[in-house]
Amino acid sequence: MRSQKGFTLVELAIVLVIIGLILGAVMKGQELIQNAKYKRLVNDLRGLTAAAYTYYDRYRAMPGDDPKAGDRWSGTYPNILNGNGNGLIDGLPTSTTNTDESVQAWRHLRASGIIPGDPNETTLTRPSNPYGGRYGMGNRNFGVGTYNYIFADSIPADIGRRLDEEFDDGIWNTGSVQASADYTTGVVEVYYRF
Repeated sequence: MRSQKGFTLVELAIVLVIIGLILGAVMKGQELIQNAKYKRLVNDLRGLTAAAYTYYDRYRAMPGDDPKAGDRWSGTYPNILNGNGNGLIDGLPTSTTNTDESVQAWRHLRASGIIPGDPNETTLTRPSNPYGGRYGMGNRNFGVGTYNYIFADSIPADIGRRLDEEFDDGIWNTGSVQASADYTTGVVEVYYRF
């Protein structure tokens, strides 16, 4: 009989255990990264809501809707315009039209020093979210009335569902956290009422 060399069962078991440990560590690392992104999204939504209310406390108007903002900062920031003062941030959250209150909201928050950024940049850059999309502001009917919201686009549907379940009712088109589509789709836009 010829002598054949190979791995023993003990050696194979050790290799499989090591591979399992490496795969477990990689999976746990990915989970930690996803949890950190989610926590940043939640903190951003809360922070932007707090920024809007801080502005309201300071100037008695919502950012973007402030009827005196242009008068207050016109000498320093000529791109800042007055809002109509109706209490709602008008305009699409993705708008790039300077006259829209949804664009002016970011300029007002920046001019007041509540959030960082240049309020007079030619093309307004909305803050980015941890999933590669951007934040926005606007208003919409939430079924019980029209309210202002923080908007986040390019959010994975499972993250939108998680946010909705944690802060609301878990149903995509009802409550104070809503989405652009059912959570069975790949990516959604989230509307976080404030």
